[in-house]
Amino acid sequence: MNSVELMIKEHDYILRMLKVLRKASYKVMKGEEINYDDFDKMIEFVRKYADGHHHGKEEKFLFKEMQTHLGKIGQNLITHGMLVEHDYGRLYMSNLTEALQRVKEGDEESRLDVISNAVGYTNLLTRHIAKENEAVFSFGETNLPKEVMEQVNFKSGEFEKEAEKQGTQKYFIAILEEMEKKYI
Repeated sequence: MNSVELMIKEHDYILRMLKVLRKASYKVMKGEEINYDDFDKMIEFVRKYADGHHHGKEEKFLFKEMQTHLGKIGQNLITHGMLVEHDYGRLYMSNLTEALQRVKEGDEESRLDVISNAVGYTNLLTRHIAKENEAVFSFGETNLPKEVMEQVNFKSGEFEKEAEKQGTQKYFIAILEEMEKKYI
């Protein structure tokens, strides 16, 4: 298994969900009723698929080895770049969840926070994915020792097989497709 190819494929799924999240935010902006169940599904996709499943592989395997083996450049790129952006994404999702709750409780002004956090997340992740696809992944593949990259691929493959046993990929792709039918 080529872990980088897999992660790029996963980015495609994540980008598709970002479009859904933006479209749902547009409906909020137009004053339409918020579908809380749909937002819950989008947030679950982001937290468990994009962050837990996808970022899990990046952080546990590829990024860890880049920090260990690629010196100061690798450490700075990952620690002060990619991991910081992962944390910002988590903050956007936390703030989005809180804003949705406030709207549900009657705070109409928090609709603005729903939109700003959802759209902020989509903008952050779109740029983040472009950096990983166009620079970070190839930097790792090119500069990590072959045997280290083979270990990253092996560990990612095992991680992926375990997730398949649990139905992770199938479950989240189904959520994505359901949300696309509603919003795209």
